[in-house]
This record gives sequence, C-alpha cells and structure tokens, in this order.
Amino acid sequence: MTSNSATPLLDKVSYPADLRKISPDKLTQFAGELRQEVIAAVGVTGGHLGSGLGVVELTTAIHYVFNTPEDRLVWDVGHQCYPHKIITGRRDRIRTLRMGGGLSGFTKRAESDYDPFGAAHSSTSISAALGFAIANKLSGRPGKGIAVIGDGAMSAGMAYEAMNNAAQAGNRLVVILNDNDMSIAPPVGGLSAYLSRIVSSREFLGLRDLAKKLAKRLPRPIASGLKKTDEFARGLAMGGTLFEELGFYYVGPIDGHNLDQLIPVLENVRDAEEGPILVHVVTKKGKGYGPAEQAADKYHGVQKFDVVSGVQAKAPPGPPAYQNVFGAALVDAAAKDQRICAITAAMPSGTGLDKFAAAYPDRFFDVGIAEQHAVTFAAGLAAQGMRPFCAIYSTFLQRAYDQVVHDVAIQNLPVRFAIDRAGLVGADGCTHAGSFDVTYLATLPNMVVMAAADEAELVHMTHTAAQYDSGPIALRYPRGNGIGVELPKTPEVLEIGKGRIVRHGHKVAIMSLGTRLAEALKAADALEAMGLSTTVADLRFAKPLDEELIRKLLTTHEVAVTIEEGAVGGLGAHVLTFASDTGLIDAGLKLRTLRLPDAFQDHNKPEVQYAEAGLDGDAIISAVLGALRWNESTAIGEVRA
Repeated sequence: MTSNSATPLLDKVSYPADLRKISPDKLTQFAGELRQEVIAAVGVTGGHLGSGLGVVELTTAIHYVFNTPEDRLVWDVGHQCYPHKIITGRRDRIRTLRMGGGLSGFTKRAESDYDPFGAAHSSTSISAALGFAIANKLSGRPGKGIAVIGDGAMSAGMAYEAMNNAAQAGNRLVVILNDNDMSIAPPVGGLSAYLSRIVSSREFLGLRDLAKKLAKRLPRPIASGLKKTDEFARGLAMGGTLFEELGFYYVGPIDGHNLDQLIPVLENVRDAEEGPILVHVVTKKGKGYGPAEQAADKYHGVQKFDVVSGVQAKAPPGPPAYQNVFGAALVDAAAKDQRICAITAAMPSGTGLDKFAAAYPDRFFDVGIAEQHAVTFAAGLAAQGMRPFCAIYSTFLQRAYDQVVHDVAIQNLPVRFAIDRAGLVGADGCTHAGSFDVTYLATLPNMVVMAAADEAELVHMTHTAAQYDSGPIALRYPRGNGIGVELPKTPEVLEIGKGRIVRHGHKVAIMSLGTRLAEALKAADALEAMGLSTTVADLRFAKPLDEELIRKLLTTHEVAVTIEEGAVGGLGAHVLTFASDTGLIDAGLKLRTLRLPDAFQDHNKPEVQYAEAGLDGDAIISAVLGALRWNESTAIGEVRA
C-alpha cells in the first residue's frame, strides 16, 4: 500500500460524505487502500473476493460522484459489495462477514440505509433500481436509481424485461454494466475513453436531442436514414446499438480501473437530462491481487487465506462433497446411456457438472443465468426422447417454478431435477437456503420427489432418476460433504415411493427425509437409553409417500415424529394429510412434525442453524418426550433418571 500522508485516507472515510471531501488526485491512493482492506478482511473471514476486487475503483467513483444514499445504489447479486460495505459505515464489522451475528455476505436492507435493496440472486438490479427511480419521480423526490450489473447477469431475461420498461424513468435511471469478462467489449483505450467523455457530455446530449427533433420534421426517408447513420456510427465506435434499441443512451466502454476516466463520465451521466443511460465499464475480476488475477476463477469464492502467499486454508481430508458425488454418478450413468444430457444455469462446478462437461461436452449445456430457459429447454429435450438432468440449486429453481409446472409437470415430461444446496447452507444465509423445494414440488401432480440421506443414497437416486421415464423426478441433496459411507460399486435402481427401515423398535417411530437421518439415529440412541425402543425409517420419497410403511409405523408405535430439511407444507404435511384421510388421526395418533421454522434464518454455521431450527437430535428427543407427556414422576421418568 502506498500512502502520501501520515494517516491513511481510508481511516478518514466512514461514509461516502467523507469520501467526497478527498481531492480527486488522491482517489487512486484511496482505492488502493480500500483494495488492501478487502483483501485483509476476506483473508480472515473467507467469502467472495475476486468480484469485490474488480469493482474497487467503480465503488469509489459511484459514491464519490452520486449522492448516496439519496441516490439509491443497487448491486446485482451483491457478492461484490464488500468495498461498498467498508465505506458505508461497516468497516468496524467487516471481519465478521458471513459469521453468526455478523455482516451478511450480500447487500441487506436491515444492515444499512446504503443497502436499499437486498440481493443475492442474479439479474434483479435493473428492475429494483427502476422502481426506486419511478417512485422518486412520482413523489417528486430527488434521487436516482443506480443499478450495477455484471455481464454474466445480463444473460438473464429479467434484465432485458426491466430495460424494456425503463423509458419512463428518464434520467433518473442509470445502469452500469460491469463487464469483467470482455465478452461484449471492444478494446479499451484512450480513444474509447475520449469518445465516452464526449458522448456523455451535456453538449453532445443536447446536440443529439436537437438532431432528433429536427429529424422528426424531415421527410420519412431522410429521417430514417439519419437515424440509421447515427446508430451505425455509435455502434461502430462503441457497440451500443442493442441498448439504444431498448431505449437507453449508451456510453462506453470505459476502463473501470481508471478513475481519471470514470469520474468525469459518471459526472456527465449524473448531470445529464437525457435518459435512461447505460454506462459500459470494463473491469478485471481479482484486480490488484496477484494470486486472484492468476487463478482460473479469479478467487471468486475463497476459504480463509494467507494474504502474502494467497494460499487458502484447506479443510481436513474427509468424505467427498455431495455435488461431486452426484457429478461422478451422472458421468457413470451417461457412459451407459447416450440419451443422458446435463444442463446447468451458469453453475457447472457448483453443481458438479464440470466432470460431465469434461467427459461429454456435446451433451453438456451451460445456458447462463437463465433458469426458466433451462427448465423448458430440458422439457423440449425430454419430449424428443432424451434423458435430461437439470442441475440447479434449490434456491435458484424457485425462479423457474412456472416452467416446472406448465412446461414439465402438466405435460408429464421426464425431466430429472438435481436439486443442489437443499436445506440450510450456512454462511450464505437465507437467500441461498434450499428451504422450499419439497413444498413447491411435492404439491405437483406427476412429480416424484426424492431426498438423499447420505452420499451412497445419492448415487442410487441418480441412477434411479436416469432410468425413470414415467414423468418428472427430483432428487435433492445438501451443500457440503457426505458423512463418510462407502459409495456403492453397483448402484441400485430404487423402487419409486418405497422407504426403508434402518433401525427397528416398537414404541417410538422417527420418519426421516434427507440427511437428518444421522440426527434421527443419534436421537434413537438417546431414547433407547431412556427405555424407549425406537424405530428409524428413511422414507427416501416425499412423493409418492410409502403409505404402506407409514401406516404400519403409525399403527404399531405409540408416538411418531417426522423430520425434514424443509419448510412447512413438505413431508410432515403430506404425512398428516394421509393420516387424516385414512382415519388414523381419529384413533388418537400421537404424531409430531419437525421442519424448518416459519422464518428466514440468518447466516451461521449449518449445525448452529439446524439447532436453532429445532432439527437436531435434541429437538427430536424433546418432541418425543413432549408427545408422551414425559416427566420425572412417571415410572419411565425414573428409568430416565
């Protein structure tokens, strides 16, 4: 870090108002100090690094030029917001990122007025910023809506839906396209920067507006010709014709790391009367930190690391991650069936499909951040006789629910949904938790819903899904590593809708769905020590239910408990409905359902989250004893003591 004063500039900035007091010639020094603070903080906490490093100068320039928080700044996805948090009153807590009780790894309204819109899913920023801009316009309040969106997020249709409706916002809406992949940008240099300053200037905008008014008074062929000439010239120089057609005035591309270029362009944009405006900024992910710049993923997401060497802390050796178990099982299934293909929405490594892509590139499809398209694309493949696996995180599959219903379930097409990150996800918090997929899928006719209790079960379920052609089928599995069971050499094709007994007893029945099975077995051990003989069943299927097994357990045990890693409306609700429909409730059944609470849980360690949710062994024991009205004065209570 370089410093030209005894006190680092960063120490003088607690809020953007402080930043605006710094002279422009010192902003580059400030950005360097801010970058070092981000690196140091993430070295302690882990988290998203490369994306934040890429927007250090852009963050500095936006807060320096615009009047935040009156101008409402929306970061798309939000994983690049660490520099933003540091200079908006949260530097003293930046080393609590993603920890229990600490700062969120994304923008969050409850944290700061400088986070006007919470985000962690992609491509929502332009819609939200448009809402802020229009609200201010309608109420007569000052303030713009500013959206910062990455080139990857621009692959989602929602971004274009918002842009198509942005004209009413006028100059109150500014979209900053953060292009860190050079995917649509021509070379950036002095001429490009000069052109950007010229075309964003008030004089040029005024001249262009005058030309438009003049063109309207000319005969149609001449006016049309002038319009095409203008578009051609601007498109040739800067590539902005697409955005112009959507109603935006395009400026760029400009170097997102050169504050001498960024500041005057953003000042022109701030003061422009024409709008809405899109500013195309080219940045480098991982900028300013050698290990990140050299890494293939630019250190997108990292563990705690040594700042000097860049070496990340390694987790101790252990079982394979669920996503990798799924990826390997799918590769194995695809070797035996040429019809199997795999689809992901911009998450090949996150879903384990990078292995499939390497083995069968012609049958692998990364459709970008476009979950809706992914699902309907899979439906088309299935309708033409292929066996598609659509691998999407549970929280992201929510974005494609209409397609799941309309394009897959109603038509009963055999699309295989591999649902990663099911259940609670720890440091990423509620925005990434897979809380609702059992509820929103098991309610659909024709749908089969499986949940793997461990990594061996996931292998069986992957091969089961590969062979199932009678309609849509989903298999869900959590984030993180398995429990260390041996993987099967010869996978089984499971009977649809059939569970299994993993421990026999006669007084208490615990019916588990998913990886809470390990906690169910722990609870069974404790209950046995109290003299309460306990059966543990892995139901495997939320839909169709194993009604024969459930009926047997409910009628031969004094108390039964269901447990699942999902919200109300899932397994427990379906078991209760079955018990009600078949008259078992009338027989005085003691049935308790354990599921996630009716709340969005904050980020923490997964084991802490599940304890808080009442989904660990202790919670199972409490539910059983509560149903039995256990107390120390009973005979069994004396045994317990």
